[in-house]
Amino acid sequence: MNAGAELLRRNGYTGTGVKQIVEAAKAPFGSLYHFFPGGKEQLGEEVIRTSGMMYLALFEIFFADEPDLIHGIEACFAGAAETLKETDYADACPIATVALEVASTNEKLRIATADVFTAWIETGAAKLGKYGLEPAASRQLTIALVNSLEGAFVLSRSLRNTEALEVAGLSSVALARTLLPDA
Repeated sequence: MNAGAELLRRNGYTGTGVKQIVEAAKAPFGSLYHFFPGGKEQLGEEVIRTSGMMYLALFEIFFADEPDLIHGIEACFAGAAETLKETDYADACPIATVALEVASTNEKLRIATADVFTAWIETGAAKLGKYGLEPAASRQLTIALVNSLEGAFVLSRSLRNTEALEVAGLSSVALARTLLPDA
């Protein structure tokens, strides 16, 4: 499944072939259909859901070591920028990559991406509440963080620089400051 996640993150769903996945996993071709009788679509759905939860764990990691909300947001965007630079702008978010491709063409995969984004928003909103945000403000900030991060990934990968992530991080910090009760 890790090989599938890597390929979807870099190439998208339609740009990734079953043969590529099997070769990257160093597995016999028939094993794909043994474990995923629904073929590429079932594998894609599993990759989306599994990868989505792994990325959710990254959110918690970035915020766990930071003393406050502002530093957590800064660390999140700085970490994303560093990952893009280290991977020559190839590794961004597989969820957004696939969501953009399939939202109008594959209902099963659209639902999987929607479920992941919903989990991110609900979990993020609950976690950000520990910084004293009201529930509505926490949800608003979480949605803004997801929007900013995903949009900045698209621009950064296309432009091959991290300016969009830097600006998105600054905008997210500014919004957080307005929503914090003691700001």
